[in-house]
Amino acid sequence: MRNKLIYVVDDEERIRELVKSYLLKESFDVEVFEDGRHAYDGFLAQIPDMFIMDIMMPGMDGYALCREIRKTSDVPVIMVSAKDDEVDRVLGLELGSDDYISKPFSPRELVARVKSIFRRIKQDPEKTEVRRNEIKCADIFILPDERRILKEEAEIDLTSKEYDFLFYLVKNKNKVFKREQLINSIWGYDYIGDTRAIDDLVKRVRKKLADAGSALEISTVWGYGYKISE
Repeated sequence: MRNKLIYVVDDEERIRELVKSYLLKESFDVEVFEDGRHAYDGFLAQIPDMFIMDIMMPGMDGYALCREIRKTSDVPVIMVSAKDDEVDRVLGLELGSDDYISKPFSPRELVARVKSIFRRIKQDPEKTEVRRNEIKCADIFILPDERRILKEEAEIDLTSKEYDFLFYLVKNKNKVFKREQLINSIWGYDYIGDTRAIDDLVKRVRKKLADAGSALEISTVWGYGYKISE
């Protein structure tokens, strides 16, 4: 099993390297970024297992970075800030961060929070609910209890939302869903982003299926939405 990959985003080199050193000691893989824009470019290239990001950064700050990430991913986010105002914590949580820690902070406490979030994700009953052992559609196999999708014996590496999307369409194959329906089913009714997030999600999933050599197709129903046909 691969190590968890964490992106650390802070415009202070001392903070970046300090956090990185503590995370490396705990066997996490770490990449560091000096601002939000470079971190977002990194996110587009490879989605990490977690973000630890400063709020106050030049250019794209932590709030803007979190907002962009949340359009397509539910990767855990810990926000770090020199400000300890309640309004900043609330805003961070409203934008979708999973935790908030104020500077100066104890690196050991930060590592403990990282581990706590990963434990919570692993133990989330919605993610570990035991359904049927295996679902087959076209040439892929879905293992719901493990949240894994296989093409033959090779796993197709999907993000959490990509998996949720593909599983939902397969579970309801031959049905057409509007973008709004997919948003509500995957992100929830409190999602405030653009429905074009679904279009971006479809592009990514289609590419990963194609790269895996799968014959499974996500069909576009023009003017309406998407479906998967058996």
